[in-house]
Amino acid sequence: MNNNDLIIEKTFNAPIDRVWRALTDPEQMKQWYFDLQGFKTEVGYEFSFLAGDDKQKWLHLCKVTEVKPKKLIAYTWRYDGYGGDSLVRFELFDEGGKTRLVLTHSGLHTFPADVEALKRENFVAGWTEFVNISLAKFLHEIN
Repeated sequence: MNNNDLIIEKTFNAPIDRVWRALTDPEQMKQWYFDLQGFKTEVGYEFSFLAGDDKQKWLHLCKVTEVKPKKLIAYTWRYDGYGGDSLVRFELFDEGGKTRLVLTHSGLHTFPADVEALKRENFVAGWTEFVNISLAKFLHEIN
């Protein structure tokens, strides 16, 4: 971890196994995150997905690097056709029936500085929305 890391932390009123499933089960992931058909929590598993806005779609290329069931999942995160490598880590902590999630996205500074969509503030906005709005709403709706 260094000063360039983007860190988002949130405590959910949901047990750790519930949050883990939301982070790792493809059927649940597509309801709040991305549609990662066939996603597996296996080190070395490679996956890709297309996401973006009306102006541009980005092919995300990822590889699972670390798995500790109900504690941590991490994967590389890069873009087809662009330099830079980053790492996304979802860490879970049991807070007495609630779950604290710490999302760390490191390596953002390795992406091309001249590509507007890959600027740090866009990642801050995106991850903040995913964690604080999409995932929070998903966990609340199906508890």
